Amino acid sequence: MLSAIAAKPDPLEEFAPDIDMPLDSGIRRYVLILRSAGIETIESCEGGPGHSFPEPTVRFHGNNGEGFKALSAAMTYGLPVFALRRAWGLIDGELTGPWWEITFRTKEPITLR
Repeated sequence: MLSAIAAKPDPLEEFAPDIDMPLDSGIRRYVLILRSAGIETIESCEGGPGHSFPEPTVRFHGNNGEGFKALSAAMTYGLPVFALRRAWGLIDGELTGPWWEITFRTKEPITLR
């Protein structure tokens, strides 16, 4: 008698946001890792042609130290961090923000010899 082996659930899935749009598959794990570290994510995109950002990006709220907390979580999990930014935007001529943005590499960086 053969028994089916159930796939072990990913413990990060408990941190999936309750939103009406699914997370892009190319950024989902990054978002879940940040949320598991207590980061309040507000927007994400896997990046590329036809997407909102050119590279994988996660935006999140927080005070001056929150970016470093997110960077620490990303580095602990070995995520390919490209940049960390504090950002503001303009909506109808009014300054909004700030928020944090962390972006990720899509490919391994080229090493010069």
